[in-house]
Amino acid sequence: MEDIQNTAAKVAMPIDRVGVRDLTLPLIVRDRKAGSQHTMARVELSVDLPAHFKGTHMSRFIEALGDWSEGLDYDAFKNLLSDIIVRLEARRAHAKLSFPFCLRKTSPVSGRSSIMSYECSVEGELENGELRFTLGVKVPVMTVCPCSKAISDEGAHSQRAIIHIKSMFKGFVWIEDLIEIAEASGSSPVYSLLKREDEKHVTEESFSKPTFVEDVVRNVADGLEKMSKIKWYKVDVESFESIHNHCAFASIEKA
Repeated sequence: MEDIQNTAAKVAMPIDRVGVRDLTLPLIVRDRKAGSQHTMARVELSVDLPAHFKGTHMSRFIEALGDWSEGLDYDAFKNLLSDIIVRLEARRAHAKLSFPFCLRKTSPVSGRSSIMSYECSVEGELENGELRFTLGVKVPVMTVCPCSKAISDEGAHSQRAIIHIKSMFKGFVWIEDLIEIAEASGSSPVYSLLKREDEKHVTEESFSKPTFVEDVVRNVADGLEKMSKIKWYKVDVESFESIHNHCAFASIEKA
């Protein structure tokens, strides 16, 4: 049968990335306490396309993913991208897997246990045998405004903020390590289950540690700087302001 994809393109222009996204895949990730955790990932796969090819072979992405094991680690991720490069005769391959990562979290006073979910991702690009591998996690925290607290006779405005960490590292880094740094950087962690005594504790503790969005992003970056395995990071913090009609944000990227 005629292979239309390999025919000449009408507009001879290279494409940086072409591929498939919104695939769903069972995934096994490492869990510091349990050893491993089963989850579901949303998958994006792509390659570069030279100017002289009309199109890529989309079905080959699905074939490569189907032959890949469900366990996620550096070597397995590199093997997936290597296979894609071979199957699609590409120079460069890219993959991104986004997935929920769940931890059992204990309320601070009542000791009640519940499940907390964090949005995570792994992203990698393989070219000339070299893999650039990034681990990302989004962590919600609570912040109390220092300015509002300082100028108010009673109370201060508080809100939820989302900390987004992307990191590159040598060796191995637990997802839990990044979550712990983030949760320690705001006025208070966020919990999925709080009884009245827990709410009292969280409210009083957070008001004793007011933080601007600038404080939060610096705290996270400082924590990452102290991790010897981290060789690059980018931290974005977005605060969903409760009394302003805007969001506040701050970002730090390791040079």
